[in-house]
Amino acid sequence: MLAFPGLKRQWHRMVDIVVPSPDLFLREDAIRGGMDLLFFANTRHLRRADEKLAELGMGRAHHRVLYFVQRKPGLPISGLLAILAITKQSLKRVTHDLIARGLIELRHSQVDRRQRLVHLTEAGSTLERQLFNELHGSMAQAYAASGGEAVKGFWIVLQHLIGEEGCEQFRAVQSCK
Repeated sequence: MLAFPGLKRQWHRMVDIVVPSPDLFLREDAIRGGMDLLFFANTRHLRRADEKLAELGMGRAHHRVLYFVQRKPGLPISGLLAILAITKQSLKRVTHDLIARGLIELRHSQVDRRQRLVHLTEAGSTLERQLFNELHGSMAQAYAASGGEAVKGFWIVLQHLIGEEGCEQFRAVQSCK
């Protein structure tokens, strides 16, 4: 018996995949199932990176800073605050720790000397790359197993979840390279 009425199982690459019925996707059980999946995907996907960070005495907040500074080098502190949606106090605690560990550095802007821009050091870049490599394989495997149309749908759903402000930040991070 399935836990969610209206959901069916599909076998795909040795994984028992549960999907909502196409005509019942707006029912509460399908919405709760999607929320469950977001939670489990986040915790399971990040587990290996979390373990590596824990060995170094750091956590997920450190990883988020390293990740977005790598994605957008020279990001102002205010931009990092907006992306992470955390308080100045929380960011200050994490950035001070990362600076003390020699993983990030703050540089004054050439345009406005009052503005401080965040950059990874060589050690920070190396650590961020190691963490990314821990996550890359599982993400690529999930993408490959799901196919291009499913990945497109995944991106669409997530963009609707993050709203317009999140989409603006997402587009800015995507266009930084």
